[in-house]
Amino acid sequence: MRANTDETFTTLADNVSPATLVPEQSFKASHARDQSNGGLSALSTSSIRNPFSGRSRAASEATLALPTTSAGASTRSGISAFTLESQRQEDALKPDPGSEKDFIVPNNKFAFSPGQLNKMLNPKSLAAFIALGGLPGLETGLRTDIDSGLSLEETELAGAVSFEEVTKRYKKFRGVEASGLPRPVEVRHMDLNDSGPSASGSHSGEAYYDRKRVFSSNVLPAKKPISFLNLMWQAYYKENVLILLTIAAVISLALGLYETFGVDHGPGAPPSIDWIEGCAICVSIVVVVMVGAVNDYQKERAFVKLNEKKEAREVKVIRSGKSFTLSVYDILVGDILHMEPGDLIPADGVFISGHNVKCDESSATGESDQMKKTSGEQVLRLLERGHSDSKDLDPFILSGSKVLEGVGTYLVTSIGVNSSYGKILMAMRQEMEPTPLQIKLDGLAKAIAKLATAASFFLLLVLTFRLVATFPGSPLSATEKASKFMDILIVSVTIIVVAVPEGLPLAITLSLAFATTQMVKMNNLVRILKSCETMGNATTVCSDKTGTLTQNKMTVVTGTFGQDSFDDKNPGNNRSSQFAQRLTTEQTRLLIESVAINSTAFEGDGGEFGFVGSKTETALLGFAKNVLGMGSLSQERTRAQVVQILPFDSGRKCMGAVYKLPNGTYRLLVKGASEILLSYSSTLALPASQISMDGAQTKRIADIINLYAKQSLRTIGLIYKDFQQWPPRGAENPDDPTAAADLGSLLDDMVFLGVVGIQDPIRAGVPEAVAKCKQAGVVVRMVTGDNVITAKAIATDCGIYTDGIVMEGPEFRKLSDEDMDATLPHLQVLARSSPEDKRVLVTRLRKLGGIVAVTGDGTNDGPALKAADIGFSMGISGTEVAKEASSIILMDDNFASILTALMWGRAVNDAVQKFLQFQITVNITAMIVAFISAVEDPEMRSVLTAVQLLWINLFMDSLAALSLSTDAPTEEILDRPPTPRSASIISITMWKMIIGQAIYQVIATFVLHFAGPKFLGYPDNEMRSVIFNMFVWLQIFNQYNNRRLDNKFNIFVNIHKNYYFIALNVIMVGCQTVITFYGKTAFSIVPLNGPQWGISIMVAIMCMPWGVCVRCFPDSWFEVGAKFLGRPFVMVYRPLARMTDRFTAKLKLKLKKKGKEAEVATIGDEGSYSGRGKSPVDTVRESGDAEKGIL
Repeated sequence: MRANTDETFTTLADNVSPATLVPEQSFKASHARDQSNGGLSALSTSSIRNPFSGRSRAASEATLALPTTSAGASTRSGISAFTLESQRQEDALKPDPGSEKDFIVPNNKFAFSPGQLNKMLNPKSLAAFIALGGLPGLETGLRTDIDSGLSLEETELAGAVSFEEVTKRYKKFRGVEASGLPRPVEVRHMDLNDSGPSASGSHSGEAYYDRKRVFSSNVLPAKKPISFLNLMWQAYYKENVLILLTIAAVISLALGLYETFGVDHGPGAPPSIDWIEGCAICVSIVVVVMVGAVNDYQKERAFVKLNEKKEAREVKVIRSGKSFTLSVYDILVGDILHMEPGDLIPADGVFISGHNVKCDESSATGESDQMKKTSGEQVLRLLERGHSDSKDLDPFILSGSKVLEGVGTYLVTSIGVNSSYGKILMAMRQEMEPTPLQIKLDGLAKAIAKLATAASFFLLLVLTFRLVATFPGSPLSATEKASKFMDILIVSVTIIVVAVPEGLPLAITLSLAFATTQMVKMNNLVRILKSCETMGNATTVCSDKTGTLTQNKMTVVTGTFGQDSFDDKNPGNNRSSQFAQRLTTEQTRLLIESVAINSTAFEGDGGEFGFVGSKTETALLGFAKNVLGMGSLSQERTRAQVVQILPFDSGRKCMGAVYKLPNGTYRLLVKGASEILLSYSSTLALPASQISMDGAQTKRIADIINLYAKQSLRTIGLIYKDFQQWPPRGAENPDDPTAAADLGSLLDDMVFLGVVGIQDPIRAGVPEAVAKCKQAGVVVRMVTGDNVITAKAIATDCGIYTDGIVMEGPEFRKLSDEDMDATLPHLQVLARSSPEDKRVLVTRLRKLGGIVAVTGDGTNDGPALKAADIGFSMGISGTEVAKEASSIILMDDNFASILTALMWGRAVNDAVQKFLQFQITVNITAMIVAFISAVEDPEMRSVLTAVQLLWINLFMDSLAALSLSTDAPTEEILDRPPTPRSASIISITMWKMIIGQAIYQVIATFVLHFAGPKFLGYPDNEMRSVIFNMFVWLQIFNQYNNRRLDNKFNIFVNIHKNYYFIALNVIMVGCQTVITFYGKTAFSIVPLNGPQWGISIMVAIMCMPWGVCVRCFPDSWFEVGAKFLGRPFVMVYRPLARMTDRFTAKLKLKLKKKGKEAEVATIGDEGSYSGRGKSPVDTVRESGDAEKGIL
């Protein structure tokens, strides 16, 4: 049992919140300080203010959310002056909207709920930390011990600890008679409601039962895998075209079955096969759904394999006073964890104690600088003393961050779904929105459905009136008349079947499947199939800097040593590899020793270049290893006889090491801020000698340092000095005569060895990729959490920043909607941005009509990745959050791979447009031919039977869809701007080709149908067979016309490279030949002879030279003519279409209201999870009528 403190207890005023932690004595002391100098602001406990009023809860700039002074005084940095002012519990610990459930825990035996603990870290909040009782309050409230950890014998806990008891008792310990400072570690523990023996309830045998019940375990709930059947359902119901096809199939199948089994065809009549039509449509639907589902299933499995990391790692934990390793999944709230360099933080918590702990939080917050950690109690000490530097007031350990240097322990406060990392992971689980192409195709499907229905109904009326006109005096029985009407109905339904582009869903699915298969070979794993075509229309790429444009690996890129230098950053031949060859052996050894001996980093698997430590030191060691040829770091240090290590001096910004030379003298090696070390130097080291540092030499080195600084390089100077004895006379440490007292007393007459420039280098190929994006009309913007100077320099090197706007997050988030809309077109760099800033930027760009792609690798990029049309994450360095939020994963972490996605995305869009151009030509021609020939024929028969049309529409068109989707993209595809979100899916040039080819095909068919029997003399059955064969060959040759969407003539470009196209055309020709010779009864045709084959092919092949004539016709002329001739039709169609839309919208609204009422009732019964950090994504809908652009 620990000794209790003998501090005097004082009674609290009645109006003081039990969460108050500030002793009255410290208020009195602080009140006497000058408030203008950033000291502690004195406020009575009755004048408490909410520190968060009017500010975003987003973790902007990874800064601490701190109490403000009553006057709103601010420091020079723009952050409110820090105080230990009391915060009302309901303010500092108030639940955020949607997170109320986390604050309610039935039968809570701890002082805090998971929601209250979360308030410290989302964003970092000292106010919440104070309101929870500081570190001692957390220790007692979580029923743990910050020295010995949790008890190994804990099961079901007896008794309970209340929030009021913990915070009141802590207040008393720090009362009026107290010193105002935290107690020493050995008396820190308060034996308030000690956990004592475990309860003897029904769960007394379960280890940590209550702790797990209240705070859960460090495991995220497994994301329920989408079953294959569910994927099939999703592939079906999201496609309006498939639903339209289903309706057509049901009607066609029903009528076909009636014709087969409900009508007496007489003796010797061939069996009816009309039901085949409906069955074939059903088969096509199943094929489309299966192909889409199989692709999605395969991509999801590939993603799961990609995410198989070594998550089940071991961590060091203290329990019952003993340290041992434990699975990361077994960590509990209240555990005390060890931190060492290279560790990945598994849970949120508060720093207890340690030495020089610095963390890399770039993946969690976007902050590229290493974050220094201060123990929880030291933070309270500093606040009481009026300390105002936020860098010294960060006790928070964030899950997902990485320990760079130092060792220590921390108290776990949030795990699993309650941790900041877990909450972001859970927030990423959202449904994807419809893609721009999907929205346009849905509009097209609606337009086709309305037109086809109108044409079908009109044909039904005409033929029915004709039939009824023949009834007077007709010898037909009632049954025969009904059968005739059913024949008319079948012809009318055939019009709908013909009009609907059955092959369109298959064309899209096949082209996407083909593209994604090829993209995987090019390091693009497409998780969400339809994101591929969306990328083709991208207008903006918002790219993260660290890890995406750069390597997230601080590297020495420039250096000057004596009169020699190297530059790996800028274009030229003066590279580091050549510089190393020019060095003498002595120079190389001196440089290696300056870096290897004077360093606190060490070798390890988890670090950069194979080293673990601060980013600056690993960069220098990487330079020594890769450029200077340094061997093992441990061997270098073992070989050197190190006498003393002089720790980092923050005043002089340098550190040193002393080692004994073979000749008995001692050498002091110093590295640090180059401009400061230059001022201590009097000599410059050259390869063979040393020269005095006169004014000219000093100015030259100073100019080089300034040049590096302007390029946003971190400059590090290397100096040294030899001594005859150690420590030098007069510099001895009084407590240890064998060591020097102070590094500052030694810095005089030093030898300047050189200066290096360190930078997170740009990834190879990024500037070229950015230039190609600009060429393709895609704007690249940098969005980073880094400072504006570094961001601007990197953006300039990448070619992103030219003469646009550079803005910081705090300034950006203050813009009104109007100002933001005016700024965004010119914004090129957004620095110091929070995750919320990125999400707002993406959402706003989408509202302005842009199609936005976002790249990122860190946890902080998750909300923006999810909000974007297309999210790219990094496969190697990307966090699990980033991958979960993204739709495409760049397997090689290379920004340049985005070009691959852009090119294939445009290729997919082109494939869809090529097929649309092809399919709609067939549909218009077939519908006109079927309609007019049926009306003209005395027996109301169409020149092309339903089965023949089905063969053309389903089989031939499906093969054509596949062949047209296999053209690989070329560099030319980047020479055009992206297609705007509002643009029609069918361009004027496409409509010109569609109408032009439809005119030719209709004329050719009608000439053969109406005039053919007169000048060819073939019987009716042979004539119909020739027309069917000619019509199929027309589609085969028209494929070639549709290989181009522009007005260029070369339709055979790269055809010799597309083996799929050649093979599929061979199959199409072979199938049509077989059908012509053997299709007889099923297709209502007879075999053709040689001249008949010649007529069919010669008439069909003429569509290719006709295509050249169509391309020569000016688009502007066609547009004027189309608008003039189509205006009457459009004037009739649009009002009718709007009426239909209003009716269906009202119907959907009613159904939606019923669904919402049912959902609310379900949520009321069961509750629902709503995590903090979940970013709502605004759905961007097509403005106006989606069909307007089509017509």
